[in-house]
Amino acid sequence: MDIILQAWGGGFYLLNKIFLALAEGKKPKTKRQLKIIGWIIYILGVPAWVIILFSKHAWIAASVEVGGIPSMLLGVLTAYQGHSSSNRALDLTASISTYVFLILGVCYSVYDYRGITSISQLLEMGVMFGFLAGSYLLAKNNSSGWLFFILMNGSMAALMFMQHKPLLSIQQLVSLGFVLYGFTVSLKTAQIKS
Repeated sequence: MDIILQAWGGGFYLLNKIFLALAEGKKPKTKRQLKIIGWIIYILGVPAWVIILFSKHAWIAASVEVGGIPSMLLGVLTAYQGHSSSNRALDLTASISTYVFLILGVCYSVYDYRGITSISQLLEMGVMFGFLAGSYLLAKNNSSGWLFFILMNGSMAALMFMQHKPLLSIQQLVSLGFVLYGFTVSLKTAQIKS
């Protein structure tokens, strides 16, 4: 079952990075379609990641996955509408959800581990910050979200390696390549526009 969860979660998250990265620099219609697919795929990968992370007592990272769902929905809506002035209620929900789950995850981890006592908790905080900030910024069409995804993927690769999840560790490193590609293309596209 573990290998199925790794393939499911890792595969869907890798596909998400591929679609979002390929969307950068494309014509509006193609960019829109690729982003919609990318965000939906991300959402479909969440259950596998939550199961894996809860089973390893990775409370911070698991709470981030759950708390990030409204940001992913915001990404779908923003891509669908084709502009960054998205639904204000969903934007507010995404922000509140981010902070609430961030607090819940950190607090429960501190309770369970009796403080910040392990490297895995520090890596989870890197995942948390990178994922929440990156998802939110990319959902708002802000290319600096790619920088936070670099932090997220690097932290998650190290965490999965420590937790003996080699398939997920490799997937995170491959995703990192697509994140770097997406960031590079977004910078070139911004330079061309200005």
